[in-house]
Amino acid sequence: MFVFVCAGCGAELTTPLSQVSLPVHARQSYGNGIQLPVLMRSGTFAMDPDPWGGPWRMWDEIDPGEAEARGLYAPVHALSDSTPGASVIAPGDIRGTRLIPEKRGGACCGLDGADGPNMACEACGLPVATRVDDCSLWQAVWLSSDAVHRVPVDGIHAAPLSWAELAEQGEPAPPFEPIATWGGRLRPNHYWSWSPQWEAAAGQALAHLLVASQGQPVKVPDGLTADVFQRALDALLPPGPPKRHAVLAGPGQPSPDAGVDILLVPIHPQTGQTWTHAGPTAPAYLVPLPLGVWLSLVSPQPYLPVPASGRIPQDVLRDDPLPQLPNRLFRADRGTFQHTLVRLPAVRSPWLRTILENLTQGTSADLF
Repeated sequence: MFVFVCAGCGAELTTPLSQVSLPVHARQSYGNGIQLPVLMRSGTFAMDPDPWGGPWRMWDEIDPGEAEARGLYAPVHALSDSTPGASVIAPGDIRGTRLIPEKRGGACCGLDGADGPNMACEACGLPVATRVDDCSLWQAVWLSSDAVHRVPVDGIHAAPLSWAELAEQGEPAPPFEPIATWGGRLRPNHYWSWSPQWEAAAGQALAHLLVASQGQPVKVPDGLTADVFQRALDALLPPGPPKRHAVLAGPGQPSPDAGVDILLVPIHPQTGQTWTHAGPTAPAYLVPLPLGVWLSLVSPQPYLPVPASGRIPQDVLRDDPLPQLPNRLFRADRGTFQHTLVRLPAVRSPWLRTILENLTQGTSADLF
């Protein structure tokens, strides 16, 4: 457990927090006018190894050697030039701070952090954090790595859960959920859709699947996994019979066959480590998925109709409605896909660079 303190005066700025892995959807911008919930669970924090927020530098201002040293192997529109290592927490876990009104940014419904740190230490006035709660952004407080220090606190230091414990106790992430909007009197304030977390998770995994494909057709398992990935893979890869096969693998699952090329595996939610198969089979490319998404893919919850006879009386309301489904095909999150792909060295390959260029030109809009 840790608390974060002001680097200027040492005042405590957070409640005691335990470290977890950075959510895949931490940088996601979803839709238009959407009310996204809080990013982090209360009592936790995660560190982003990449720079976050302004100031920004355009791609043509960056030397290719510097970009590659920062883990970028393909062009991006702009690159954050802030200090890396910001920690993100739930807004309810911040303490001893005040908002800086003139740092509102360009937001329309809240704060977007575009003007840099907008929260100051109440004791000394040092800008220490950036609160984000604008529409279409996950609500969070980002603690500046150069303005706060992390201090251990006394307490119980529990070891991370084992993979077996996670497989048994982990919570599946529903693929569908109601999306809240800033609706008015003339339109509804919510609608049923694919989960934004799933779209971000698929964006990250799809980038890895393309690298693992080596430019050859890929087949993923039927069912929900195919709903999420197969359409994009078929559109982005050459046509023809599948040359490479992906399967779901992880704790509690059967050992993959020797001929499997790609494994869809979970990420440990506390350590951020990717599950690794320890069997004697040949090495396969590991495609990471958030644990909740992975659990839902390996154990999908089917809709089971309830047997009945006769007709329901007129005055009785049904309590077994059919499950709601989104009104569109699944689309991976474009921003997460691009953020992941440009950081994989394989993106230097001409065929992957073409996919990336088509994405920036908008020719793949129906997939993202």
